[in-house]
Amino acid sequence: MEVFVSRHTRVEVSSGVCYGQTDVSLCESYLEEIENFKHRVPTNLDCVFSSPLQRCLQVAKTFTDHTITDNRLMEMNFGLWEMKTWNEIPLIDIQPWFDDFVYTKTPNGENFEMLFLRVHDFLNELRKLKHEKVLIVTHAGVIRAIWSYLLEIPLENAF
Repeated sequence: MEVFVSRHTRVEVSSGVCYGQTDVSLCESYLEEIENFKHRVPTNLDCVFSSPLQRCLQVAKTFTDHTITDNRLMEMNFGLWEMKTWNEIPLIDIQPWFDDFVYTKTPNGENFEMLFLRVHDFLNELRKLKHEKVLIVTHAGVIRAIWSYLLEIPLENAF
């Protein structure tokens, strides 16, 4: 099975804002941005999987109307940090996560290991399907988890 993976295009959120699982909009230029890489994805896809967040689903639907959404493809849940700038999160709160993002959960959110386990479960199911070519439209954290899974990279080294 050939698997093509794409991150959503740029979003309508200021730089430096933690938006994780918040359902933010794509920039107006998203169709132009998609054209820059669409030629690298085959047109004869058997299936397109997408995070259910609109920034991924909009991109996925430019490839097919028959997109399968899966919550396991959502970005990391940053909990109480969602939609805050990284600078406004007190250092005393964020430093433990910076020191160990793999196992330290964000307040009311998750850690990277939790995201990885979701992705791991999705990929194990995907391997059982009989598709020849699939596209996954998702987020940067999920893509890092996919690389960690495929290349057996320790989660600490995923970034």
